[in-house]
Amino acid sequence: MSLTLYYASGACSFVPHVLLESLGVPFEPVPVKLHKGEHLGDAYKVINPRSQVPVLVDGGHTITQIVAIVSYLDACHPQALVLPSAPLARARALEILSWMNNSAHITFAHIFMPHKFTDEAAAHAAMKTYNQQQYRAVLQELQALVTAAAANGTGWLDAGQPGALDAYALTLLRWGTMVGINPQDYPALWAFVQRLAQQPVVARVIERERLKLNWYEG
Repeated sequence: MSLTLYYASGACSFVPHVLLESLGVPFEPVPVKLHKGEHLGDAYKVINPRSQVPVLVDGGHTITQIVAIVSYLDACHPQALVLPSAPLARARALEILSWMNNSAHITFAHIFMPHKFTDEAAAHAAMKTYNQQQYRAVLQELQALVTAAAANGTGWLDAGQPGALDAYALTLLRWGTMVGINPQDYPALWAFVQRLAQQPVVARVIERERLKLNWYEG
């Protein structure tokens, strides 16, 4: 298996980046500089015509989209329990992962990149304000999830070990700090993220991507 991960620092590609690091399999991490528009260039469009990250290349096969990549890694490494093996637990994990990717993530995009949803510049400020409130509700739901995990004794959203859900939770809270949300408004979630960031596997990815966890300045 020859694996290559195309990722952007701080993007949702952090999720498969953490998974690959935790699996301990050889892979080549290739950074894509979104701020320089590398994802829009012809060379990258050959890899992913949608100009998005993450992209996982396994030999001659290219896989895009978070849920697809996580499912693929789970199928290739069943012993690692990337996803739970029990049917209901597996469905619950995919349920949360899908919500993170298709709802929570998109809510943030409306704040951070309103131009993707309307070309009316006058509407951008209202879109940002409205969706920031919606995003606070997202973070509250995430906090409820980590609180429940702690109460159940598992400690992580992925049960026994940090995984895709945990990495996405870190990403979502970190994004919130970039748009003026104080992580201390969500103390249980913020404590969870800081504990996750100290795990050796996660810390290595944070260092490689040169991430700052908290951008909130008050």
